[in-house]
Amino acid sequence: MIGVSGDMIQIMSASLIETLCGMAARSRAVPAGQYLFRRGDKVGNLFVPLQGRVDLIRHSADGVPIVLQRAGVGEVVAEASLFSDAYHCDGRSDTGASLAVIPRDSFRERLRNDPDFGEMWARYLAREIQGLRFHCEVLSLRTVAARLSAWSEWYGEMPPKGEWKQLAHQLGVSPEALYRELAKRAGVSRPTQS
Repeated sequence: MIGVSGDMIQIMSASLIETLCGMAARSRAVPAGQYLFRRGDKVGNLFVPLQGRVDLIRHSADGVPIVLQRAGVGEVVAEASLFSDAYHCDGRSDTGASLAVIPRDSFRERLRNDPDFGEMWARYLAREIQGLRFHCEVLSLRTVAARLSAWSEWYGEMPPKGEWKQLAHQLGVSPEALYRELAKRAGVSRPTQS
């Protein structure tokens, strides 16, 4: 598989995130389990997590929550909303989050008037698209083993054990199925005893 690793994406987007944080008018804390915004709320700001994570959630017709984005440190929350009047989903933090708050009008003004900033933004969005395409491909794979192998090839090392449930969600499998696959792999990589 050819692509840019998750670590490389973080490094390449660091200058954009630093620039955005420098544009912040203020910061905002969102306690665990609380909403940053609700579907239908007016869009007035861009948010960058400084700590924690914000999930973008929509609900299916039968009420099942669908996570559209899990935005953590080094990412932008709901970047597509910059060109909408209202949010099309809920932004909620299960972990609690501290966010840089960048006024949308300031961001759009700079985007129009600063070609270097515009290029940084375009590069960030291009990498986001690349990551989304990869994620779609992973979800098209039939087995847990194939999905985990593709994910590992893209990102390198496994996340810490406390984040495996989140990884299962990213792979579109149950946590139990992921744990079984990880146990199989641990068994294969262990040296045999004589």
